[in-house]
Amino acid sequence: MTWCRKILFAPALLLAAGLVTPAVGAESVVPASGTQGAVHILPATMETTQWGWYDNAQKPVLTVKPGDTVIMETMMHFHDQFMPGKTLEDLAKIRAANPGRGAHTLTGPIYVEGAEPGDVLKVHINKIVPRAYGMNVNYPGVAGLFPKEFPEGQIRLIYLDWDRKVGEFLPGIFVPLRPFPGVVGVARADPGRYTTVPPGRYAGNLDIRELTAGTSLHVPVFVKGALLWVSDGHAAQGNGEINLTAIETAFKEFNITVDVIKGRPQEWPRIETPTHWLTVGYDEDLNKALGILTAETEKFIAEQRGVSAAEAQRIMQQGWDCRVAEVVNIVRGTYCFNPKNAQAAAPEPLPTQETPTDYVSVGRNADLNKAMEEAAMGMINLLVEKRKLTRLDAYGLASIAADCRIGPPAPAEKSVHCLTPKSLWQAPK
Repeated sequence: MTWCRKILFAPALLLAAGLVTPAVGAESVVPASGTQGAVHILPATMETTQWGWYDNAQKPVLTVKPGDTVIMETMMHFHDQFMPGKTLEDLAKIRAANPGRGAHTLTGPIYVEGAEPGDVLKVHINKIVPRAYGMNVNYPGVAGLFPKEFPEGQIRLIYLDWDRKVGEFLPGIFVPLRPFPGVVGVARADPGRYTTVPPGRYAGNLDIRELTAGTSLHVPVFVKGALLWVSDGHAAQGNGEINLTAIETAFKEFNITVDVIKGRPQEWPRIETPTHWLTVGYDEDLNKALGILTAETEKFIAEQRGVSAAEAQRIMQQGWDCRVAEVVNIVRGTYCFNPKNAQAAAPEPLPTQETPTDYVSVGRNADLNKAMEEAAMGMINLLVEKRKLTRLDAYGLASIAADCRIGPPAPAEKSVHCLTPKSLWQAPK
């Protein structure tokens, strides 16, 4: 059994050895000590992946039961054409030749037996093993939060040192690595093909950096079997992902256990960490996303603690700890931390100026979109001023390492506070 388990954690080796085939639906199912259900291997091949779209009529590449574990691979964007050595011109040609679809290469869909509309699919992440490199890209003048302000393009290839768990963005600038999938989602109810870019109630391109190993995504089910896809491997990402890309990578192993929760329907995805529940709100307008977030958070607190709506609102305001997930996927995202421990201390007030540990920028406006833009550009300018980075490098570093947080909303003004750790700057080893 020990030998079998070691082999299971290397899908590529299984393929090379001819122990599994790359055909659609190929799998290796063996008993696994310590797991509830069967273990399935899902390599990333041209037959088990699709590029840039969801379709609830797509034939499943794998069928599993609740409690089963799936050990899969993922590809980089554009069916692995997003690779070291590619130029901006190469990437521009790929995008121009494939309009209307996202960049993401999805592994799946996976059909989960027993999942029905109105259920919740629980996806627990057991383990993530990424590749040894990643890329951060600024597409010139066409994407990101500030396309007009950054008409130049740039690709940063980043070596991922998994022994030290850092990626060296520039000499002496080391970004801590926390791998997570940008995309984990189920089929939406609407028939037809839909781009993978915008997230929604079906989850998808949430870009929430807390979805790391040891956490679980709880997502509403809209079609029979749920149809689960995974993509958009990230080695690290800032809250906001302002230049459109994180440290983009792919996963040699993405190890999950799936389950179906009956009788507890929910409208929006939620994420469970060992210490918190994360509620979310997404909309093309950050103000509306924040409104969804506050409503979802109040509802969750009322359910979790058995209190009135008014008391849930008080608890939410008292323990306010909310972030901007991303502002670059057409639909913009927000999320809040809700501690499992009702006695947990309230978070410290958000800083309004530089601290011993962080560079800080603040944006204030009645419009949360404008507050976010002000805070993000403020951080870019700070990194240029304080650390003498080029504007493009400051833009990229903020996209992969800044933490943009939402201040407690007030009737006349909203605020965003972006923090970038000074600990990123270290003497090279």
